Amino acid sequence: MIEQQLRVPGPTPLPSRVVRAGSRPMINHRGPEFAALLEELVNGFRWALRTRNDVLLFPASGTGGLEAAVVNVLDPGERALFCVMGSFGERWAAIGDAYGADVVRLTVPAGEPIDPEDVDRILAEHGDIRTVFVTHNETSTGVVNDLPAIAAVVKSRGKLLCVDSVSGASCLPLDNDALRVDVLVTGSQKGWMAPPGVAIVAVSPDAYARADIARIPRFYFDFAREKKYQDRNQTFTTPAVSVMYALQEGIAMLREEGLENVWRRHARVGRMVRAGIEAIGLRLLAADGHRSDTVTAVHAPTDTPERLKELLAHLRTRYGLVLAGGQGDLQGKIFRIGHLGMIDESDVYSVLSLLEQGLADVGLQTRIGLATAAAQAAARTDIPAAEPAAVG
Repeated sequence: MIEQQLRVPGPTPLPSRVVRAGSRPMINHRGPEFAALLEELVNGFRWALRTRNDVLLFPASGTGGLEAAVVNVLDPGERALFCVMGSFGERWAAIGDAYGADVVRLTVPAGEPIDPEDVDRILAEHGDIRTVFVTHNETSTGVVNDLPAIAAVVKSRGKLLCVDSVSGASCLPLDNDALRVDVLVTGSQKGWMAPPGVAIVAVSPDAYARADIARIPRFYFDFAREKKYQDRNQTFTTPAVSVMYALQEGIAMLREEGLENVWRRHARVGRMVRAGIEAIGLRLLAADGHRSDTVTAVHAPTDTPERLKELLAHLRTRYGLVLAGGQGDLQGKIFRIGHLGMIDESDVYSVLSLLEQGLADVGLQTRIGLATAAAQAAARTDIPAAEPAAVG
């Protein structure tokens, strides 16, 4: 059996030391060993997210974190703005629909970012909107929003800001407290280099205040209930202990590398991937200036969805390279390369060379070697990752 190189936008490859950490013996989740583990994790997340807010851990996927945000800050029938730029933004809006919110969607075409001026316009038109939900990094399209600009608009109008950074946090510049984010959601299986199973939610004092009066029914994802337990270094429900072991090791690796260095590495790797893709004549979906450093969405090299499916299957079965297809309306039209978490320059060269070879194998490309040469040139023009901007 061919060893797989997993390059989907999540779950991401697990470093060997994370795998070993996750296989440690089970402990009592009401005992002192777990209390120490939880305290270390919360402090690690605060460090990586640059926040003094509480960080709540729920046994769930990232979607569980998105649901937690909705049920804790909204009332049934309350008008709220959901910024939709792909499948996961739409999923968040659909959660709002499911709980009876009056959902106002700001929707942009696939590949485009949210325009802060549009956010400002909608908030001016609907003065009763109290909360804005926005995606930092849209996994389905490879688009990263100008979060500081959007946050500045939202906070200037005194609104609560909820951010989905499931595929952005730890990899992309992000300063939660400088941006005054009220609810930030991320997930264990992306840049934290751990298996799926833990939703991480940073909650501001203003979000807690809203949760105290919000009337959407909730139980499993109740911020106040979870905080009550975590204040004594426990969790309300049985935690995903093995995933938390893995997160402990993943955060240790981030600390060893240094957060700014992690950001620089992802910026460099993202630039290399995009240069390689364009060098072989393929088109990127995301708008220039808003291309993610954690996931790249690429227009299919063929108008036939079946041929794209054939390519992805060939890459997986012949070379062990696992890439992701499109979601929703983009199914059969794009493929996606995940480059977040455990990835470096050598991994990029491998992905690009295998992709080129696979394209040639199925008759969609005639030349090979262009992508890696372009990636090498891109790697030599290293640009430091930008510091996350603050909201004035």
